[in-house]
Amino acid sequence: MILVTGGAGFIGGNFVLDWVAGSDEPVLNLDKLTYAGNLETLASLQQCAGHVFVQGDIGDGALVAQLLADHKPRAVINFAAESHVDRSIHGPADFIQTNIVGTFNLLERVRVYWSELSEPEQTQFRFLHVSTDEVYGSLQPDEAPFAERDPYEPNSPYAASKAASDHLVRAWHHTYGLPVLTTNCSNNYGPFHFPEKLIPLVILNALAGKPLPVYGDGQQVRDWLYVKDHCAALRQVLEAGRVGETYNIGGWNERTNLHVVQAICTQLDELRPRPDGHHYAEQIQFVADRPGHDRRYAIDARKVANELGWRPAQTFESGLRETITWYLANPEWISGVTSGSYRDWVGLHYGQ
Repeated sequence: MILVTGGAGFIGGNFVLDWVAGSDEPVLNLDKLTYAGNLETLASLQQCAGHVFVQGDIGDGALVAQLLADHKPRAVINFAAESHVDRSIHGPADFIQTNIVGTFNLLERVRVYWSELSEPEQTQFRFLHVSTDEVYGSLQPDEAPFAERDPYEPNSPYAASKAASDHLVRAWHHTYGLPVLTTNCSNNYGPFHFPEKLIPLVILNALAGKPLPVYGDGQQVRDWLYVKDHCAALRQVLEAGRVGETYNIGGWNERTNLHVVQAICTQLDELRPRPDGHHYAEQIQFVADRPGHDRRYAIDARKVANELGWRPAQTFESGLRETITWYLANPEWISGVTSGSYRDWVGLHYGQ
């Protein structure tokens, strides 16, 4: 069995779904079910004997210790995190508590569990920590993409909290010998993405006839990674990654935010035309830039390609079409996550 933390969130939920679909090995899923955790994402697994869900916090040491003792997983994959930059600016305390203190508590319980395993079990065990490219800071337009040995220069409370968690994972390996792996990914997109993030927010606002908010001049650059490609990379890192190593996972798809919004509009014009015959791009509205907004992220994913043979299967355009098609086909899931409190938060944050 494997233990997945944060497995009802966006990336974690997609990983659990893909894992169950492609493996006979059971998965124990621990998620706190904050605003971004959604059991509807896992609805197809309700009758699945290979999926065990437990609602709980990685910071609850007694619960984590009990789960480890009862289920004896051979690996822990840690997705559990507060992950939205804008929310971290408005309320950083939750990010410190979950991403730093929570990761510390999880590491400590896993370390104790691992130390009591037999030698062969210790050798086979892995702790895979899923992190972000934002720990590296911001790139200039002509700079090379982030590589694994680049220095950390986080610029937001979210990025700083994830950088701290990465350092804890590294220290628990070098100090205690815990067999860890760390991955740093670029911007994910795809099915089940909570609609405070750019791509699902634009899709849903467009369909609702609302403004499509673009920060500043819209020329901020991100590397976009289709979430199912990310899940495939994580499986490969878990299976064959070298203990103690970091692997950057990216889509080789650098796009400006404005380009992303325009691409969504173009595809929606084709897939779900506006009733009035106008183009969705007419709804684009530029809003005040957020504080400390990093200008460019980009991932150099050659290491994971050369060592482990992983490369993304989707282009940005094909992955975007898959994503839009999924949102058009799943209005029930959307209505389930767009609660009143979420709408209030978006309205306050974007001034709408």
